Formats: sequence, C-alpha cells, structure tokens
Amino acid sequence: MVVSESRENYLETIFVLSQDKKQIRSIDIVNELEFSKPSVSRAIKGLRKEGFIEVDPSGYITLTDEGLAIAKSMYERHVLISDWLIYLGVDKKTAVQDACRIEHTMSEQSFNAIKNQIEEWKRSIGII
Repeated sequence: MVVSESRENYLETIFVLSQDKKQIRSIDIVNELEFSKPSVSRAIKGLRKEGFIEVDPSGYITLTDEGLAIAKSMYERHVLISDWLIYLGVDKKTAVQDACRIEHTMSEQSFNAIKNQIEEWKRSIGII
C-alpha cells in the first residue's frame, strides 16, 4: 500500500510523541507540528478510516500494527539519514530538515543500500 508523505509524517509524529507521553491526543499533534486544529482533525479522521490509528472515546490516539510499522520505518529512515548527513558535515538543523524530505521519497532499495553501507563502515571501524 502506498501511503502519502503527509500520512507518513503524522504516523511518525504520533510514534515519536508516544516515546515521551503515555497518551496522545490531537492537540499534542497540533502543538508538535504547528498545524491548525482543523487540519489535524481531518488527518486523524483519515488515518482512523484507513486503519492506521485508533481513537478511543476519550480522544486518545494509538497506532494500529499497520500504522506502527509505517511509523517505525519512517523514524528509522529519519534517524539514519539525519545521522549520516551530520557525519558528512551537514549542520544538524539542515540535516534534520533534509532527512525529513528524503525519507519519504527514497526507494526501499536505495535506503537499504545506504543502511548496509553505513553498517559495514561502522563494523570496519569497530563501532558495532
């Protein structure tokens, strides 16, 4: 299933927020992304309808297994690409911004090739 960049961003944001907070509500997403409440509300409705999240009667949001898989994949891409760009000498702010764009457009094949190369390099210098 192809998921839009916007959907991937929302799922990743919910995942990241859930690392620090036990319960996530729409307002937490509004505050994190600095989007309007109506925009987040529409996105949440769509994510729920598509089966990526569940919203309980109190308004707490949780990722479904499918939503969690997508969120973790995007987060892994984001962290790896950000760290790689920083290692290459890109300043952190730019690296994070660029990683946010790259993570959604890069093919699985290209991402895995970069990931494998970084892991091979880390092994060669004794990091892992």
